[in-house]
Amino acid sequence: MRILLVENHQTFAEIVATQFLTEHEVVILSKVSEALSRLRESTFDAILVDYDLDDGKGSELVEWLRGSGFGGVVVGVSSHHEGNQALLRAGANSVCPKAEFQNISSVLKAALGVHL
Repeated sequence: MRILLVENHQTFAEIVATQFLTEHEVVILSKVSEALSRLRESTFDAILVDYDLDDGKGSELVEWLRGSGFGGVVVGVSSHHEGNQALLRAGANSVCPKAEFQNISSVLKAALGVHL
């Protein structure tokens, strides 16, 4: 699966890619503007997006994705409940709080409708 991870904490993003998503192709970007640019030129199966980003809120990106007709999975990955709730209200399929990131594979499978 091709995954876009929009996360501005580089160390966390690298840990996610190397420990939890090793079987996937992961592209890491840190800003809403970078993600929008990349999404206009590339396709992804899933987007993992943090709420607090350097140049805006992840919910803005989720709203854009849903407005653009993106049919893939969107998972909110904020460290705080309020951020995850905002991502869900914006149209995310699911959330996986950072403290529970060891469960990201299960969250992605559930959002894709894959039975474990």
